[in-house]
Amino acid sequence: MTTSTQPQEISAINADGGPSRTTTPTPHAHHRPRLTGVSQYMRDLREKASTRDGWLGEYSIGWLCLPTLPFGKASRRRPPPFYSLDADLPLLVAIVCGFQHALAMLAGLITPPIIFASALSLPPELQAYMISASLIGCGILSMVQISRIPLFKGYYLGTGLLSVVGTSFSTLSTANSIFNAMYADGTCPSTTAEDGTVTRGSCPDAYGMVLGTSMICSFIEIFLAFVPSKKLRRVFPPLVTGLVVMLIGASLIGESGILNWGGGSNDCHSRPESGIFQLCPTIFAPKPLLWGSPEFIGLGFLSFSTIVLTELFGSPFLKNASIIVGLLVGCIVAGAAGYMDDSSIRSAPAITFLWVYTFKIRVYPPAILPMLAVYVTVATEAIGDITASCEVSRVAVEGPEFDSRIQGGILSDGIGGFVSALFTNTPLSVFAQNNGVIALTRCANRTAGRFCCLFLVLFGILGKLSGVFLAVPNSVLGGVTTFLFANVVTSGIRVLCSVRWTRRDRFILSAALLFGIGNLIVPEIFTHLFDGVGEVSGGLRGLLDSITIILTTPFLIAGVVAVVLNLIIPEEVEDAPVQEEDRSDLASEVESTSKGEKGNDVTP
Repeated sequence: MTTSTQPQEISAINADGGPSRTTTPTPHAHHRPRLTGVSQYMRDLREKASTRDGWLGEYSIGWLCLPTLPFGKASRRRPPPFYSLDADLPLLVAIVCGFQHALAMLAGLITPPIIFASALSLPPELQAYMISASLIGCGILSMVQISRIPLFKGYYLGTGLLSVVGTSFSTLSTANSIFNAMYADGTCPSTTAEDGTVTRGSCPDAYGMVLGTSMICSFIEIFLAFVPSKKLRRVFPPLVTGLVVMLIGASLIGESGILNWGGGSNDCHSRPESGIFQLCPTIFAPKPLLWGSPEFIGLGFLSFSTIVLTELFGSPFLKNASIIVGLLVGCIVAGAAGYMDDSSIRSAPAITFLWVYTFKIRVYPPAILPMLAVYVTVATEAIGDITASCEVSRVAVEGPEFDSRIQGGILSDGIGGFVSALFTNTPLSVFAQNNGVIALTRCANRTAGRFCCLFLVLFGILGKLSGVFLAVPNSVLGGVTTFLFANVVTSGIRVLCSVRWTRRDRFILSAALLFGIGNLIVPEIFTHLFDGVGEVSGGLRGLLDSITIILTTPFLIAGVVAVVLNLIIPEEVEDAPVQEEDRSDLASEVESTSKGEKGNDVTP
């Protein structure tokens, strides 16, 4: 990759899309020669740190941090200039924007380990470690994505964009199905009370099995990195990826988000008449209540309302951190009302790092097929996420350089899936939500991304911070994560909006939704499919269990149906893409028809 030595312009764009001003950086600030050694770099850094231009440059921190009032006149404050990937970024701007990206990621990074730990009934100290390991692993592997390391024959590792990584929600949904299978087949311990209430015992070995299975399955994504992106998009078009992403979000709302909002996603939501889950989250909580109590609903709604108010009144900085603001306000009220338990904070270490706790890495055969499907899903999601990152970063979205960014991003995700298991994390993949931060802060600079990675690692090392996250009441967490998962649904719908919606597309989507939505509403439909099968070999039993996991995971079964139908149903002549001139003619015809027959139902 060559680096241009021409002056680089940093332009600002108004809300209406027109240029507001263009600033050409001074040679001192933006035309630095390539560094030749550490001494020159340190001298350059000292020089930048000693000047106002080196700290602030052209960027308006006030624009980023001052709130705006709704329903009033539009602000006349000029937006700051746009900082491209490798522009010379002022120090304070790099730190603030990096911190902004870290805050935007935080809720999405701490949610999966909390849900994993809750599903496996792990002790608080292990839960705190999993949160810290997630933050540290995401910081390290995000640095790899941002760096874009050249390999061989034009291949790269990483996108070279401000691309950060986090636990894929597809892993979260699939792991829940895998954990359910482990408790059902006796791999994990559970006890059944006289009234039929099932209480799950602690099962850290299940998490180790998911990590081990993830390691061997990561090679399929490494292989997909060397498949041309055009071929991947042909097999996994927006019709398939949009459907899968939408169902992932919908599954998580039902399996975790809304249940936690009501008081807990454990067995307390079934309101048993005895046992520790008779009240939520357990009978040992500071103020346990029945699931769905108005106090729990109110706390969750307070967190959600805070997100809405932040969107209305908050500054650009706060809007990007609205999830964290919602958690903070909910925790303040919950703590004052006596709903918070500080035992997780007291038990958490002040400083921690990777491998303080470890898990037995083993392979769970029934989980192999579902995890392979997860990695394929992650690869297809990465194509869309990297494309969106290129768009907001104002770099090419077609051509050899763009294809190499796709290849590097998928390869980094694949290798990251293997390494993240060694970091005691489930697969980490490109995170799309930071694209909104880039668009709002007008900073796509990789230096800000590196500061973001440093903040994530720092958050993970501070063990007490993980204890704070664990102390968040379930209802507060449910209020914000339900909104977070609803954003995933919206992302899937947005992808589906790019589909042409021919008869063929509608047929494929309808057939896939038949399984996906049906499974979502009645999750037990395929659970007993193979109960009548007698004694079989261990290999066949593992295959049957694997098929059951796929059938009971809505986005997996819907994705499989959509991919198969997309490959076997041919495109008809009328399904050919509509040309631009045909679109304009069709739009004019529809407009004239609607004007001439206003008030009548027109059947095409």
